[in-house]
Amino acid sequence: MSILKQLLILCVLGVLAYGGYEGYRTYYPTDTVTEVEEGPRPATVELARAEIRTLRRTVEAVGTTRAVKSVDIVPEVDGRLVALTITPGTPVEAGDVLARLDDTIQRADLSEAEAVLTERRQSLERIRTLRGTNAVSQSALEDAIARLAEAQADMERSRRRMEDRSITAPFAGVVGLTNYDVGARVSDGQVLTRLDDLTEVEVEFSLPETVFSQVRRDQTVTAHSAAFPDRRFEGTVTAVDSRIDPVSRAFRTRAVIPNPDSALPAGMFLSLTLVLAEEERITVPEEAIVFQAAETYVFVADDGTARQRIVETGQRRDGRIAVLTGLEAGESVVVRGLQRVRDGTPLNILDTEDAATAAAGTRAEQPS
Repeated sequence: MSILKQLLILCVLGVLAYGGYEGYRTYYPTDTVTEVEEGPRPATVELARAEIRTLRRTVEAVGTTRAVKSVDIVPEVDGRLVALTITPGTPVEAGDVLARLDDTIQRADLSEAEAVLTERRQSLERIRTLRGTNAVSQSALEDAIARLAEAQADMERSRRRMEDRSITAPFAGVVGLTNYDVGARVSDGQVLTRLDDLTEVEVEFSLPETVFSQVRRDQTVTAHSAAFPDRRFEGTVTAVDSRIDPVSRAFRTRAVIPNPDSALPAGMFLSLTLVLAEEERITVPEEAIVFQAAETYVFVADDGTARQRIVETGQRRDGRIAVLTGLEAGESVVVRGLQRVRDGTPLNILDTEDAATAAAGTRAEQPS
């Protein structure tokens, strides 16, 4: 290749290089100068306000319901059932007759005792009249008085045997199932049914010894049952055991839950939440907290600029975390876009509608 051709090629390359340099200066100088003059680009973020909320310290447990008052309905004597008014699940009042045994013999015994009592009373009146005229001795009068007292006792025994043939409810409540029918013969002590007072239910549960000093009477208990997923039952602690089980390292606690509609039966499994304490704390969403090495901090929006603030955190509850120090109520903290935020970074703040629109646009751009 001749020297002339080499020089010509060098000239062409030089012209192309110069043209590229001038083109770069023409199209890119503004952005470069702007970035140098204006500093870092703003970070697009979402904010949340630090709010004062009531935080509860709670402990969870499980327990089983039982009626506040519950008894087995049993006959006190042997006999044949002639009436049975037990309908499972039916409320009864105190004194209602639940069952009746055959009382033919007892009625006859009572009638006989009443007749004897009447005769002894009349005999005593006659002897007293005769004694007034000294027609009878004092010992005869005393004997008549003793015979009257004996007849009175016999009548009381006969009346009690008669009453034992009727089985009544000792208090108001709800009766359960029975395995007997009219005509069956029952013996003393056989369980006819169970009577439960379900206006309130008692729940006994165990708690770890670590919360022993924090549990006391009248604290609020919230109960949930799988049978009633949409209902919440509230009660109060009524008793705390004074001993801790050395094996389980737990102590027993009892609570009473009002049950006016008798929705909770005896023996139902409940999940319980016991409120130990309530505190007013400044809280922020958990997304606002940044953990780095030994420091915990948030970015506070100050006149459109991010300011790093070291904080001390506390209890977490329902997606929010308590801030014990380093933050005031009402201040706005960054919760979205933290990846590009540094101390002193300008902020491009999205309001709620802008954030929703941006999220919708992002979902629309994603392939199905």
